[in-house]
Amino acid sequence: MAEHNYQLIAHSDPKSPVAEAFRTIRTNIQFSQTDRRIKVIMLTSPTPNEGKTTVMANLGVVLAQAGYKVLIVDADLRNPSQHKVFKLHNVGVSNIVSTGVAVAECIKATPVENLFVLPAGPVAPNPSELLGSKAAYDLIVGLKPYYDFILIDTPPILPVTDAVIVSGKADGTILLIDSSIVGVEMAKECKARLEQAHGHILGVVLNKVEIRGSKYGKGYGYYYYYGEEEKK
Repeated sequence: MAEHNYQLIAHSDPKSPVAEAFRTIRTNIQFSQTDRRIKVIMLTSPTPNEGKTTVMANLGVVLAQAGYKVLIVDADLRNPSQHKVFKLHNVGVSNIVSTGVAVAECIKATPVENLFVLPAGPVAPNPSELLGSKAAYDLIVGLKPYYDFILIDTPPILPVTDAVIVSGKADGTILLIDSSIVGVEMAKECKARLEQAHGHILGVVLNKVEIRGSKYGKGYGYYYYYGEEEKK
């Protein structure tokens, strides 16, 4: 029996309800591009351990499955995780920005066709400064011509400033919220911080939402995307 990587459920079990929910997020991203091209998308959450790494990885999978060339950039220089999901050597953003390692040496292919990962690299002593540097800006700008989508995984927004800094480099931001631990006021504070940095909020993914009466049962870790038009 094939071994399943449940963090990459959209790849290991593409017919599952959770994989279908990620395809719904993909569809909403596609529909959000009516007025401008959304290529660089940042994902953050209010607090740690809300499922951000898993959502980012699976969103990359379903976009690649649709034929897009996708790069996941792990910009969480405090707690790198994407290299663990994809089982890659952790050389990446911090090496490029701080020591000038060649970008081509750090970007790695994954088992999913069209999906590539740029790991975070070793934990940095000054992550906010690195992410706000001209070298970090130049890195993202230089990568844009080569990919249909660049997905940037960042630290949670309330404890540290990294995500706010990165939001200015992205075309749009998706906010992941664990509905079991994050209240309305915390969500509003995240929104305010992103807007102060002129971040363009595409929508919200709600994690750990229990759906009663679903034909799939209840208790799954579903993810839902609410675009700006749907929230009005």
